[in-house]
Amino acid sequence: MIADTFTFENLSVVAQATMDYLHDKKVAQKGLVIGYDRRFLSREFAERVAGIAAANGIETRLSESYTPTPAVSWAVHEMGAGAGIMITASHNPPSYNGFKVKESFGGSARPSTTRVLEQMVARNLAEGRQVQAVTLAEGLESGKVRYFDAGAPYLAQLGSYVDLELIRSSGIKAVADPMFGAGCGFLPRLLPGVVEIHGSENPAFGGHPPEPIGEHLGELSQVVADGFFDVGLALDGDADRIGAVDEKGEYFSSHRIFTVLLRHLYERKGLRGGVVKTVSTTQMIDRLAERYGLQLFETPIGFKHICEMMLEHDILMGGEESGGLGVKGHIPERDGVLMALLLLEAMAMSGKGLRALLEETMDEIGHFHYRRIDVPIAVPAKRQLLEKLRGDTVSVIAGYRVAATNFSDGFKYILEDGAWLLIRPSGTEPVLRLYSEAMEPDKVASLLEAAKRIAGV
Repeated sequence: MIADTFTFENLSVVAQATMDYLHDKKVAQKGLVIGYDRRFLSREFAERVAGIAAANGIETRLSESYTPTPAVSWAVHEMGAGAGIMITASHNPPSYNGFKVKESFGGSARPSTTRVLEQMVARNLAEGRQVQAVTLAEGLESGKVRYFDAGAPYLAQLGSYVDLELIRSSGIKAVADPMFGAGCGFLPRLLPGVVEIHGSENPAFGGHPPEPIGEHLGELSQVVADGFFDVGLALDGDADRIGAVDEKGEYFSSHRIFTVLLRHLYERKGLRGGVVKTVSTTQMIDRLAERYGLQLFETPIGFKHICEMMLEHDILMGGEESGGLGVKGHIPERDGVLMALLLLEAMAMSGKGLRALLEETMDEIGHFHYRRIDVPIAVPAKRQLLEKLRGDTVSVIAGYRVAATNFSDGFKYILEDGAWLLIRPSGTEPVLRLYSEAMEPDKVASLLEAAKRIAGV
């Protein structure tokens, strides 16, 4: 939390280790890109990092204003920089902040990279390594730090990926909700007819975390319904995640967005490649991949795993349950702004709303119902549950036979008809996450109740 563990002192230690890493990997000479979101002190934290980079002899481009995380990633890619740093806590509560590292390919640091960075932080602390820093003014005066517009080249890339003219001429009435975050203003800049709510500066994010999930999008839903809009598009705090509201003002989950966009990319845009999904993501993606003859990969939860697959394989689209989606021909990064544009493009090309696009797909591959619940659990109880689930062989859940299991990230039980249940303790919070999907909503409910009994919560 800001002023607790996320302090200028701790930030400086991590920043110094990052600069040491860039020198060790001999990419420091390629330069560094730094961006930040709209959280309290984010700009000042970014300026501190720029001063440390300058003192370490690294030429740095510092965003002149707040910017989406994918814009920083795109700048790293476009400029051929050695790395990027984004100061943001993404979708987390306003009291948090974070330090995201982007690698030279324009995506999140891979697990192998973050492990080395963590080791370098520990080594520097053990050896008493002093942070090398100059003030921002000194960095600017020396020319080591230069301001740049991260938004313009990013918007140009988005405009080359989707048919903006088609969207503009379609007459689609859209509302954007950047949730007071770093995506403010970006969709209206590309599409002047888009109405934006929650675009003012508000580091408290209106009283709830800037996460585009149903419980946080009540006002967007109301605006869509009351104003007879065709769609509502929501971005998280750093605009790398997407949420949506359909033409009836009802929440349109990331699973549905993934499904609609995969079909759009394949059938309307004619793109090809494999598909990556995390273990907690809808099996509608499995059905579509099978229908199109596309290779399907499943990874643990976290876009960093999807990023690795996009680097290693020819991937058309990758996505996760939390709203992080990435596509071929861009960067190996989740991008909420691009996904919002692709949804509008799918609507413009088809002449249909989100609900109709989903219904026509589910009529062909099956109608699925999905639900996730989070249950508080104490740390000792979490440890006991992990030991229990590792040791138990669960063959029947809620009266249904288990046909297969997947314990790559949590404990996933797959039933004979394809329905599934995932029990996954959070790695960072005292929370147990329970996920289920089936073709009947009652079955989802019974599987989740059974999961509570199995977990003893």
